[in-house]
Amino acid sequence: MIKQIIDISEQSYIHLSKKQLLIDQEGKTIGSVPIEDIGILILEHNAITITQAVMIACQKNNIAVVICDNRHLPYSLLLPLTEGNNLHSKVIHQQIAITTPRKKQLWKEIIQEKIKQQSLTLERMKIDGKPLKHMISKVKSGDSENHEAQASQKYWKLLMGESFRRNPDEPGVNSLLNYGYSIIRAMVARAIVSTGLHPALGLFHHNQYNGFALADDLMEPFRPWVDLLVSNMALKQLSLEVNRENKKILLGLLNQSVKYNGKKLPFMVVSHHLAANLKEACCDKSSRLTWPQWSA
Repeated sequence: MIKQIIDISEQSYIHLSKKQLLIDQEGKTIGSVPIEDIGILILEHNAITITQAVMIACQKNNIAVVICDNRHLPYSLLLPLTEGNNLHSKVIHQQIAITTPRKKQLWKEIIQEKIKQQSLTLERMKIDGKPLKHMISKVKSGDSENHEAQASQKYWKLLMGESFRRNPDEPGVNSLLNYGYSIIRAMVARAIVSTGLHPALGLFHHNQYNGFALADDLMEPFRPWVDLLVSNMALKQLSLEVNRENKKILLGLLNQSVKYNGKKLPFMVVSHHLAANLKEACCDKSSRLTWPQWSA
């Protein structure tokens, strides 16, 4: 079943009744959604009131709750620690026991796929992607020669022009990229939690203040998909503000049909298959990560 993305951008009172999420505005209920049908709940307005019952129901149903700041950019992500997985403790112990060589091998696979997707994004924008394709086979265990950074330096210049700088604090293109990446991060984190893996225990990313390091690892190959959408917005000379229309385009990526193991499935559904694949690959040295491919 395809889960819904609920984006609330007006002053609202959000409460629960008979397993239905109710959205009230100006004293009237304007929307009702079965709690079990929701995948991601985005709270954008600074005057939203939400009951504790809703928050608990979201956690019990593995709903990623994204809280935005006054710029309408995702600022916080809430997820359950033990998403109904009776083997949660066992899985985390296995995750902690992953050897450094195995982590480095998985990181190599992630970076190779990221560079591949960057080259494909360039080609979809009618730009030669060969300069990046040549780098894929050069990535070593743990990306010890930092080909990720080398590829990104070439990639941004080719995709956005010589003058572009990837600065998360700047408006326009950078703000749209931030929004898109944050939504992908929430989706991937939700999928990771559903497997019993702990999202804070990363393969490469590690920071005592980052509770979603593993999500940051696994989402890397999908950043170029956000880049593609934002590049098309710029090419079509659309507004580059984080407005309702642009958010709708970026949120649509989560239900985009992608190819995975010979099937076409919504990206959000595939994220759960990928997280399960990662869980298996963490424990089985012979298992490799299988990546979805853009099918639009």
